Parts: sequence; structure tokens; C-alpha cells
Amino acid sequence: MRIAYYRVSTGDQSIEAQRQAMGGGFDKEFKDEGISGGVMAAERPGFAKLLEQVRKGDAVCVYAVDRLGRDALDVQTTVRQLIRNGVTVEVHGLGPIAGDVGELILAVLAQIADMERRRIRERTEGGRAAARAALKATGKTHRGKDGLGRPKAADAAAVAAWRRARSASIKDTARHFQLSEATVKRYCAAS
Repeated sequence: MRIAYYRVSTGDQSIEAQRQAMGGGFDKEFKDEGISGGVMAAERPGFAKLLEQVRKGDAVCVYAVDRLGRDALDVQTTVRQLIRNGVTVEVHGLGPIAGDVGELILAVLAQIADMERRRIRERTEGGRAAARAALKATGKTHRGKDGLGRPKAADAAAVAAWRRARSASIKDTARHFQLSEATVKRYCAAS
């Protein structure tokens, strides 16, 4: 059985580019959307389901090694365990990972993915530090925003009060204020 696994880190990304590049024709597909590659593979819901269902003789196909994760040790351990259980791991553009050469290629690619995760973290923290410094100096971040974090779509207390006063559902409150249900839940939980 050929099994595809797709992962994207943020909710605004889509797995469709990976699906199209890999060409389809899979018996089963598993995905994790909005989950960082820093989360261990077995702790991701989609990958955990894949591990429950994969059997000896199956092939697990991924677009790139970093889709399996960005922790080098976790990626290598996961792939080795799959191979030990008689499962072939195929990486788009590389083919099956097998034998000593496959293990070497996997190790290098997993290390690169891990290094990129650290660089992303450094760039993110650098951006936050620049925003804090600019905010302190000028009252605006280096990108011209009034504050750090996500901008408020509405007054959280007013949203929560409106919902309480009307015993309204999350869905009705979201519709009334033209907010997402997740935002309404967050606002109501904070009040």
C-alpha cells in the first residue's frame, strides 16, 4: 500500500502543493495542518494515525524530509523504525531511503532541516527584538504597528458582554461581530 503524508506548519498554508508535486495515486493519505515540524512525529495527530495503520510492505511517501519533521534525531529515529518494521520510506525526488547510502542522505537532510528550524527561531526572535526596541523608542514597531502581537479585531470585553447579555452562541456572536469563531472563543475565555 502506498501512503502519503503531508504537513504544513501554519493554518494559512495548504498541503495541495505537496499533493500535486507527488502526483497522487496513493491508497491512503494522512496530513497535519498547522503543526510545526518541531513537534515530534508520533505526537502529531495525522502522523500518529499513519503509524497505527502502516504495515510491513507499505511505502510511506513524503514531499521532503522536513515534512517528517525538523528535529534531526526524531526524523532519523522515525524513519529507521519504519524501515525496521518493513516499511519503505520514499522522499519525492530522492526515491526510497534504504541501506547505508540512504541512511547517510537522510542524516544530512535531517540535519539541514534541524538547522533551518534553529535559523527560523533566530530570525523570529530577531524580529521580535527589533519590534520591541522600535516600539520603546518611537511608539511603533519597526513595521509601523501600534503594538506587538495580533491586532484586536474588536473589543474583547464588549464581545463577551454582548454574548452574555443575549445568551448567544459562539457562532451567532462571531456572525454579529464579523469575527472568526476562534476569536470569539478566545475573547470570551479571557473575560
